Amino acid sequence: MQFVAMLTMLIDHIGLIWFPEETAWRIIGRLAMPLYAYAIVLGYFRTSNINRYLARIAVLALISQLPYQFAFHLIEVNTVGSLFMCLLLLRLLDKYKEKRAVPYLIAAAFVVLLEALPFSYGAYLVLLVLIYRYAGSQWMTPLHFILNVASVFAKGWLLQIFSVFATVLLVYAPDFMRSIDRIRVPRIVWRSFYPLHLAILAVVSFYTGNLGFLDLLDRVY
Repeated sequence: MQFVAMLTMLIDHIGLIWFPEETAWRIIGRLAMPLYAYAIVLGYFRTSNINRYLARIAVLALISQLPYQFAFHLIEVNTVGSLFMCLLLLRLLDKYKEKRAVPYLIAAAFVVLLEALPFSYGAYLVLLVLIYRYAGSQWMTPLHFILNVASVFAKGWLLQIFSVFATVLLVYAPDFMRSIDRIRVPRIVWRSFYPLHLAILAVVSFYTGNLGFLDLLDRVY
């Protein structure tokens, strides 16, 4: 899963920067974010120290922020930052799960917060992580599809429809995903790939004539 997530994300970002009119790149890239969201849920269950895990994701998000902005010319929190918020939400939901309505209020607050503030994927990512966390395997695909349909009507994210195939692979082709996992990804590569590839893309984009640092500063000021 890690190899597929990294590869499809790289394809998506290359397409976004250099081939924005060619949708094939973005369609392939729709697999990446759900796989990372699923990995966050798995990591939440498997970690032996949730506070250390939260800290590691927070540091990764901070390191990634400037490369993210310079690569895509966006003034928003990067996707790892959004995943950090999702991980924090999972922690809070379990911490207050005995408080009746409190978990629902917390989840609603995170949905509103990530949608109101400039977080990558916003409420969509929060809801997808909640689907992976709480829905049974038989419900993951239809709920993800419904979420995608809602995103088309709410935000015009037509290409996001294709992201459901990531959930289809996770639910209905686990043996295939496990076979791909035979391609071992060193832990340091998995953890550093996001900021490192963004930094490389930002530098290459700058020197190949795409929008550069001055254009980004113009958007800020």
